[in-house]
Amino acid sequence: MYIVQIASECAPVIKAGGLGDVVYGLSRELELQGHCIELILPMYDCMRYDHIWGLHDAYRDLWVPWYDGAIHCSVFCGWVHGRLCFFIQPHSSDNFFNRGIYYGALDDNMRFAFFSKAALEFLQQSNKRPDIIHCHDWQTGLVPVMLFEMYKYHGLWNQRICYTIHNFKHQGVCGADILHATGLNNDAYYYTWDRLQDNHHPGAINLMKGGIVYSNYINTVSPHHAWEARFSDVGCGLNPTLEAHHHKFGGILNGIDYEVWSPEKDQYIPHHFSVDTFEEKAKNKKALRERLMLQDDPDKPLICFIGRLDGQKGVHLVHHALYYALHKRSQFILLGSATEPGINSWFWHEKNFLNSNPDCHLELGFNEELAHLIYAGADMIVVPSNYEPCGLTQMIGLRYGTIPIVRGVGGLLNTVFDWDYDEHHAPEKRNGFVFYQTDSTALESAMERALDLWTKSPKHFQQLAVQGMEYDNSWSIPGSKYVGVYEHIRHR
Repeated sequence: MYIVQIASECAPVIKAGGLGDVVYGLSRELELQGHCIELILPMYDCMRYDHIWGLHDAYRDLWVPWYDGAIHCSVFCGWVHGRLCFFIQPHSSDNFFNRGIYYGALDDNMRFAFFSKAALEFLQQSNKRPDIIHCHDWQTGLVPVMLFEMYKYHGLWNQRICYTIHNFKHQGVCGADILHATGLNNDAYYYTWDRLQDNHHPGAINLMKGGIVYSNYINTVSPHHAWEARFSDVGCGLNPTLEAHHHKFGGILNGIDYEVWSPEKDQYIPHHFSVDTFEEKAKNKKALRERLMLQDDPDKPLICFIGRLDGQKGVHLVHHALYYALHKRSQFILLGSATEPGINSWFWHEKNFLNSNPDCHLELGFNEELAHLIYAGADMIVVPSNYEPCGLTQMIGLRYGTIPIVRGVGGLLNTVFDWDYDEHHAPEKRNGFVFYQTDSTALESAMERALDLWTKSPKHFQQLAVQGMEYDNSWSIPGSKYVGVYEHIRHR
């Protein structure tokens, strides 16, 4: 099949979060399975141009209708670690993608509405006719709307849309100016409950809702998160829309790139190891302690947290896990950054307060090399998220024999199976510890069980770590499931 992915990110050239990793990892896997993949991305001025090989003009005269006129764009082509990518660069005083940021502008809705329009114009004008157009998150929610309402009458009549929602929190709620800009000029037609009208704000349209209504198939990034989106507040107001379209909605678990995350060949760790040479992992623990100047105490387990410091990630529980670990004579390493000033100040205070503690290190920011070493050296990783559509850190932890302690939400529940209490997996298939409530008592209960196993039964603790390493969380299985979706919806 010929598949085009339209997205606002693709790692490592454009990465603000997990979306970029998914777009790249899925594209790579689909190519390995024999499909032709192309990506259409915005050409940000701040993206990592050093990760693009062979960047060149591909289509110089792309005119994109906009309001009552048109905006001239250039389309550049290059390869991002082997993936063929097209970058759309508008030449306009709006400077949609020349702001030194990916997201966070006041007119983000307009910026990505234009990108969606430009992507379809590029497909139409360049005579590209993919079997499947795969769109991601609210930024591309207008693509299926415009395809069905406009572009199918201009040559794109047999293209089918798969729409993946990575996070329901951000939906692209905006006003009618978006409709007027893109040429969807019949306000009364689109301002209806069964089309684009926001479920809670009748005077607004919702770009993500548009993607749900008009796509041929919609999925989110884990089966349990798909259930949560329909039946809990995780759906952020889109529950009725998902219920109305439940026949074309499901969950497909993300994978991780086994070329990047591999304890057998990881370029960032000093000692490689596998299931058969698990004892080598201890050498990475020693190297990690040396690098961060932690005391090398063989009687102390090492617990870590890697991720954003915000409400979604359960920042209050991350803070509690830090002090509970120290209280239980353990070591704790934190690697992450906060976007909210209050949280950032909070953890900088903690960093300064604990600076001389030989059992604790807080690294406020992100360091890719250090992240690899932490995964390889830590004994346990805490993932106490308030909600988690999929989660990658727990899967990476499993890959490196670092036992996850997670809250039972979203994709965490689909990937981590409790050592003591899981009723759906045999003991030899369990791989971590799970708690369900959002309070510190629940977190402590799970951490206590993990620490008891580490202290009292090292043999069983290693067995649990190895069982986690034996799971296949690569893109192979999710890639095959996406191919199944594509085959189901494609025009024949």
